Amino acid sequence: MIDSQTGYLIAVIAVMALATFLTRLIPFVALRNKAEHPMLMFLSQYLPPAVMTILVLYSLKGVNLSTAPHGAPELISVALTALIHRWQGNALLSIFAGTGLYMYLVQAAIFA
Repeated sequence: MIDSQTGYLIAVIAVMALATFLTRLIPFVALRNKAEHPMLMFLSQYLPPAVMTILVLYSLKGVNLSTAPHGAPELISVALTALIHRWQGNALLSIFAGTGLYMYLVQAAIFA
């Protein structure tokens, strides 16, 4: 038998899962007949690069350029990410490579 606290937690998780699922499903259902709408075409072209740019700028906002290592690990990692993405065109590969290099540079303290 499930006690009341466990039952409550299961109910909360179920409601959160349902809400998450519905918020991802509703746009596909609501816009299924409007795939060629000019606004959706515009958003599908420009929104992904805009979101990625915002994420990169947000992740670099705390980089201190006035003290050593002057943002070197971050800048090298961003450059590698951009080069691999330009070369391969695979976002997942480039993000993993850039993140891996950044973690290596920070953990190995090469620029310390």
